[in-house]
Amino acid sequence: MAVERQLGGLAGWIDDRTGVTQPAGRLLRKVFPEHWSFMLGEVALYSLVVLLVTGTILTVWFVPSAGRVVYDGTYAPLRGITVSEAYRSTVDISFDVRGGLLIRQVHHWAALLFTVAIAVHMGRVFFTGAFRKPRELNWLIGTTLSLLAIIEGFAGYSLPDDLLSGTGLRIANGLMLSVPVIGSWLAFAVFGGPFPGHEIIPRLYTAHVLVLPALIVSLAVVHVLVVVVQKHTQFRGPARTNRNVVGFPLLPVYAAKAGGFFFIVFGVVALIAGLVAINPIWLFGPYDPTAASAGSQPDWYMGFAEGALRLMAPVEIHAFGHTLSLNVLLPGVLLMPIMYGVTASYPFLERWATRAGPQEHHLLDRPRDAPARTAIGAAALAFYTALFLAGGNDIIALKLHLSLEAITWTLRVAVLVGPVLAAWAAHRTCLSLQRRDRAQVVHGRETGRLVRTAGGGFFERHEKLSPYDEWRLVARGQPDTATGSRAVVPSSETSGPSHRRDRSHCDDVSTPEPSTGLRARLRTAAARWYSSDPVPVARAGDQQRAEQLSRVNRAALQHEQIGGPTRAEQD
Repeated sequence: MAVERQLGGLAGWIDDRTGVTQPAGRLLRKVFPEHWSFMLGEVALYSLVVLLVTGTILTVWFVPSAGRVVYDGTYAPLRGITVSEAYRSTVDISFDVRGGLLIRQVHHWAALLFTVAIAVHMGRVFFTGAFRKPRELNWLIGTTLSLLAIIEGFAGYSLPDDLLSGTGLRIANGLMLSVPVIGSWLAFAVFGGPFPGHEIIPRLYTAHVLVLPALIVSLAVVHVLVVVVQKHTQFRGPARTNRNVVGFPLLPVYAAKAGGFFFIVFGVVALIAGLVAINPIWLFGPYDPTAASAGSQPDWYMGFAEGALRLMAPVEIHAFGHTLSLNVLLPGVLLMPIMYGVTASYPFLERWATRAGPQEHHLLDRPRDAPARTAIGAAALAFYTALFLAGGNDIIALKLHLSLEAITWTLRVAVLVGPVLAAWAAHRTCLSLQRRDRAQVVHGRETGRLVRTAGGGFFERHEKLSPYDEWRLVARGQPDTATGSRAVVPSSETSGPSHRRDRSHCDDVSTPEPSTGLRARLRTAAARWYSSDPVPVARAGDQQRAEQLSRVNRAALQHEQIGGPTRAEQD
């Protein structure tokens, strides 16, 4: 009791001088909804923690220097070979430091998991519409984090100065040289002279362990704080509205689950690192500018950039005594900024195209409920997949015994045609799923059981959906676009299915502007495409008419109405 009184007195003393009790209490009572897809962001966060811990351990032994030394360590095949100090220290970590190889592999696998978790998390946010007002800022932060993660990963696997990482640096040097006017100066400034130079490894080390981690951690903290301040999104359902969150408080439930999930992520990464070797630099050998390893591939997150370089046609412009290498400049230098620029600006483009009102969106969409957005996402995935496969076109040709030229041309066509086909297929699939949802609400769920009537007729028995399932299928709104129609959705203020107009979603919709001028016509065309082929939400009247029609059809199958003898007449 005395200890408790002392701790209570200390807490009161701190609160009197800082006033942290009230905000801390609100934070501990913060409610977080439950859904498996929300864990994707947690995977990225926990992977970042693993990266920081293992990276700090590796800095103790790594030597960021391109100075030349003769290797005389444990790995016999490299003895007597002149290598850089960075390469020797990395090999020493792998073979001479107790647990060093495990730490290296945990660090590398955590980096891969970090980047893929960010990508998948952004995909979930995109397809569910979680980027809409008021979360545009968090979308921008997440996009920046994704780009910084790629740059950080590239800097990290370039540090060992082995043949594979040196090949990547050579490509980076060529990309810099392709920049018009300042390309040569830019490459000299970054590498500290002609390639490979002696300054690039110390500079990459500084960026990898100081600058980029500071930016990533800062943005990650801001990202989490914005989530806490704004309120977490949730999927539509009974009792879930734009003004509440249905879930569990931070303490004790959510904190306990998050702590356990962190150790699960760490354990899985450690298990993979202990069983699956990655980046065995002692097999690649030290970097030699005159050599290149066959079948060299970058980490997965750089695969699309590698594929773009391989697919681009050899296009060059010769003018005024200078050569502009578009085959390097467009896919290698401009592609990534354009992709991330479009990604970052998408929330504002969708808001502009749909002329959404000032209302906030805290309820998530199912991908089928936003066919246009889902089609755009499918097109982007098809484009990325084609580029990613092109990054390994030589490996595909080798393993499948196919022509490298045939694969390259096939993927060139896929880059152009694939996104269009994927967008069309995704859009039609979403509309089909909406129609199926409407049919289930109106007619009930198909049971697959046929009922035979006395007169020999058959009909399939349908089961009425439960209130929860029915709510899940009808709780969506029509797109509030420039066509002038207001959004009509079930009311989110009740705890069960309803078919009334939700004024919070439709009263703030902007009035469409007159279609004058090219900009206005483009906006109207975009709005019409976003709301094309709408499938209306099932209403109570639709269900009543369907039930009446079903009763009529079943009655028509009765033996007495078909014209045959009744049972009484037979008797």
